[in-house]
Amino acid sequence: MAITAAQVKELRDRTNAGMMDCKKALGETDGDMEAAVDWLRTKGLAAAAKKSGRTAAEGLVGVAVDGTKGAVVEVNSETDFVAKNDTFQAFVKDVAGLALEAEGDIEKLSGMSYPGADGTVADRLTDNIATIGENQSLRRTSVLSVEKGAVVSYVHNAAAPNLGKIGVLVALESEAGEEALMTLGKQIAMHIAAANPLALTADDLDPEMIAREREIAKVKAMESGKPENIAEKMVEGSIKKFAKENALLSQLFVMDNKTPVADVVAAAGKEAGTAITLKGYERFQLGEGIEKEESDFAAEVAAAAGA
Repeated sequence: MAITAAQVKELRDRTNAGMMDCKKALGETDGDMEAAVDWLRTKGLAAAAKKSGRTAAEGLVGVAVDGTKGAVVEVNSETDFVAKNDTFQAFVKDVAGLALEAEGDIEKLSGMSYPGADGTVADRLTDNIATIGENQSLRRTSVLSVEKGAVVSYVHNAAAPNLGKIGVLVALESEAGEEALMTLGKQIAMHIAAANPLALTADDLDPEMIAREREIAKVKAMESGKPENIAEKMVEGSIKKFAKENALLSQLFVMDNKTPVADVVAAAGKEAGTAITLKGYERFQLGEGIEKEESDFAAEVAAAAGA
């Protein structure tokens, strides 16, 4: 199978491996991109790829909180210029507020009445596309809530209040006071924004992801030349390390890089005089999982000029 330069470039962008290594990996895997990523990793030539993928789309992530409930939305646009547009920002802010009642259902959110206007959220989005002159889409939404406690939000790289490129919600269940919960929630949310955990606990990690990591670890262990019993222990050690580094509660807190997040929560509860439970979180990063088409600007200008 012929390997194209575009395939090599895509693999290189995803793994940071050398061009010739990427070409060889694609050749060894008959052009299968995911298999090529794994091939490079088994050779120690690429870092583990988290499920977030590349951040490529533009737009904004918006958050809204009402006591024990919080919502996060992502609205995409073609260029970063639109993200700075007042009309677009107002739309994302309004939609985030409406999302509190949409229960994470994007279709329900799209069909809700838009405040202060005739028509639905979808209708308003269509109007914005016509007015701004650029395609936009309401991509996803999620809601967190607790019976007692608080949902705390944090936005990284904020373009405006509650709007930015990374939006995080943290759900804390407790009888503790609001100030204690807000302080802890903000710290945990900032950690989540920076560390990008893949699940709350090791048991919550995607089984398919763990299976894939296990296969990669097996290949590395076999290639090490170690005895089978040692190789098996190496595999298990790799899986435990992966789980520890990617499950939120076992990650080392970014504020001190030595205390597990679970211990940080427990200590906050002890200080507040009542237990605090980290029930869940949401992390939306703008454009994660979307591959943005790269264009040759010079070629586009030349084409427009009839060259």
